[in-house]
Amino acid sequence: MNLINEKVTHKSFGLGSIVNHNDTSIEIHFAKENKKFVFPDVFGKHLKLHDKIAADSLEKIIQRQETERKEEEWKKEEGKRLQRKNQELRMEHEKLMKNHKLHPESQMVFWCDTEEQNDSFTEWKVFSGVIKSGNNKGKPNKPIRLHQNSAVLLTGIDSSMPEKDRRILGVYMVNEDFIGKLCEDGFIPAHSKYRLQLTEQESDQMSFWKYYVNEKSPHKTTWNSGKYRYFDNLWMAQILLDIVSLRSDPEERELAQQFFEHYCKMNQISEQELSKPNGALTRI
Repeated sequence: MNLINEKVTHKSFGLGSIVNHNDTSIEIHFAKENKKFVFPDVFGKHLKLHDKIAADSLEKIIQRQETERKEEEWKKEEGKRLQRKNQELRMEHEKLMKNHKLHPESQMVFWCDTEEQNDSFTEWKVFSGVIKSGNNKGKPNKPIRLHQNSAVLLTGIDSSMPEKDRRILGVYMVNEDFIGKLCEDGFIPAHSKYRLQLTEQESDQMSFWKYYVNEKSPHKTTWNSGKYRYFDNLWMAQILLDIVSLRSDPEERELAQQFFEHYCKMNQISEQELSKPNGALTRI
């Protein structure tokens, strides 16, 4: 917008003529001297354009800039709000990590259907499902017992087979900084290193019910409902130790051994204290 030679009136300096301006400043010749002002801020309260068409055009520019200014301020405030929220989450995370106490049943076994069996090993995460009733109906389940010491056991079963034939498909430690209490989306991601997928032949030798037992019905192999169960830390150690013994390839065996040792360290378990598996299948 060209305002050169436009006539103006200033509250204090009277009549004048615009001699120069750019996006941030404007220079006006008054009777005695030239004055520079901030553009377009000086217009409105202090300075008036004589030409109505030019004044209307300038008003639109000022309104647009004011809108942009408010949007920029909102973005800054929103950025500060998000920064404060992230800082609060970090502090809560650090507090939970520092004060964490091992729960004796902080491991998860997950039921993978056919589609999930593929996704779980490509994306290396599972979804805990949604709450079925109550005030939080439809929201993701929070896997509140899971912490950095937790592992997720992936299991599956053919629809034509009885529940007692459920097989172990793989296992992973949760992501290094995962805390179930802070999980809002229900997804449980895997550790970057400690993750194992069993071959079909290995799975055939790893029956889930050899390790797991429902203490209320110790002789039954019944899953009932739901996508997951929590279970004993020692049972997971038994499973990992047996996976190590299954592996014939030296490199694969070493990876499984490293997983087992890391798990035992995180759960304060010594190999010597592990007993033989005593799941429901051993009691039938």
